[in-house]
Amino acid sequence: MRGWCEVLELAIASGKGGVGKSTVASTIALVLKDKGEKIIAIDADADAPNLHLVLGVDKWSERKSYSDSKVAEIDPEKCIRCGECFKACPYSAIERTPDGGYRVIPLLCEGCLTCTLVCPVKGAIKRFTAESGEIRIAETEYGFPLISARLKPGRPNTGKLVTEQKEMAKGMASEDTVIVTDSAAGIGCQVIASLAGANLAVLVAEPTPASFSDLKRVHTLTRHFMQPSVLVINKFDLYPSYLEKIEEYAEEHGVEIIGRIPYDETVPKSMALMRPVIKEFPDSPASNALIEVAERVHEIVKDWKNWFAKHRPRKPEPYKPIIIKPNKIEKGGERER
Repeated sequence: MRGWCEVLELAIASGKGGVGKSTVASTIALVLKDKGEKIIAIDADADAPNLHLVLGVDKWSERKSYSDSKVAEIDPEKCIRCGECFKACPYSAIERTPDGGYRVIPLLCEGCLTCTLVCPVKGAIKRFTAESGEIRIAETEYGFPLISARLKPGRPNTGKLVTEQKEMAKGMASEDTVIVTDSAAGIGCQVIASLAGANLAVLVAEPTPASFSDLKRVHTLTRHFMQPSVLVINKFDLYPSYLEKIEEYAEEHGVEIIGRIPYDETVPKSMALMRPVIKEFPDSPASNALIEVAERVHEIVKDWKNWFAKHRPRKPEPYKPIIIKPNKIEKGGERER
């Protein structure tokens, strides 16, 4: 029994894209559903959602517009063409017009207020709310809902969008529901929002230098949030020397390796068919390994209280991201474009 936890959140993350997160996430959702668990799946990659493709979803029962970003707009009637906004914009989101005025490029504008603050004419620059994207809900053919989001090009606030998805999932959840969140790649705001509040992080890596490097970064995030982690090594047979490095890292940090998935051509074949590999090729080596991974996750879920007490990090590890400010390079009194 899980004990005190009524709704359990699992976040599948990797740090690097293309290592098999969606395959692992879909398998966990499918196997846990087959074992009688109540499941809600979330695709938390609003920039490039693809979990619906793995699960064969081609229609949505509900669509909700999401608006949270601001975009500046210059009033040509009030603009005195001083160029202060053009020089001050940190995102190069303001351009000259053929008549000597200025206008905002919506795709580049972050709504940061810089142009409004430097403008000498009150009311010449205003901000308005722009549609950031949409949240979509579908009932999969496998008996559980999928919440997916799609961000419009150039729109920020992906972390807030993921948080909104998670809140919707919690609103839909009943007692003993397991929420399976397929995180985005990297360690940006989308991933932070995916991990925040999750009970368990299922980390996915492959034995390559890039994947190992990014695995360590996302694992630092989980320790920052005091979250226990388990590790899945995908395509483990491609690079034996890096496999050993990842295994040594996991042992050093007390991370349980819950599965090693071999390289298998049935995985990309199943994706092309928009079918989960464990359904389309149930006897393949990858399917067998993925099912073992999901079954181990189910064991953890069923014994959650005891497992959590043993594996939770004993102290938080502060994570301090490096903030890189936009460069402001000026030449001859004007910024270089």
